[in-house]
Amino acid sequence: MAPLDAIALAVDPENGIRAETAALNARYGDFGARAAVELGVRELFPGKVALVSSFGSESAVLLHILSEVDRSVPVIFLDTGRLFAETLEYRTRLVDQLRLEDVRTVAPAPQSVASDDPHRALWMTNPDRCCHIRKTEPLQRAVKDFDAWFTGRKRFQNALRASLQMFEAEDERIKINPLIGWTPDELKAYAADHDLPEHPLVAKGYPSIGCVPCTSRVADDEDHRSGRWRGLDKTECGIHEPSFETDGSGI
Repeated sequence: MAPLDAIALAVDPENGIRAETAALNARYGDFGARAAVELGVRELFPGKVALVSSFGSESAVLLHILSEVDRSVPVIFLDTGRLFAETLEYRTRLVDQLRLEDVRTVAPAPQSVASDDPHRALWMTNPDRCCHIRKTEPLQRAVKDFDAWFTGRKRFQNALRASLQMFEAEDERIKINPLIGWTPDELKAYAADHDLPEHPLVAKGYPSIGCVPCTSRVADDEDHRSGRWRGLDKTECGIHEPSFETDGSGI
């Protein structure tokens, strides 16, 4: 964990990362998206922060903001091996357009897939375990050398995210959520103003996009993320829970 001189006096050493997070929220919790990205990249965690992106339906906005602040900041992309072809194509298009310099594609460990999901059907019998080997474990490896990482989550996405704060504690790291207060209309307006391409599946009824087997179309009157794990008692993938538990939240 990098020292944060700006808030050192506000941090209780006994509480560690959670006290640090509380101090960050008290001082910077109402920052706008660009200001939060600049703060994380240039002042709080220089050289020790990454952005984790699904290159999904709303990813372009945060990626664009990062590209304007510092396009050399690492961007971590989890390729689960079950993504839509459109998502992979969209990733390539955005990387080229935004001239991102350090996009790191992280995949599941071959041995985990071979032992737990040899027939690619684990999503039907144990979706939490499927998310764990295809998302949680790879992300653990990908962020181990960073002190903080940016996420693209927003409060409007579902009830579990309605109380998100700008900074969160995650084991020994801090997560930064620059877009927490943005609305769907604000995202669309920003994308239009900056000529950012839309994920090709959005126009086909997919406002939230994950792996092919666990993503379905969403009706106009449904929750934004209701097409994820439809019919299951599961709404999140697991990478935002303490210690990366398998029933937590998505990117």
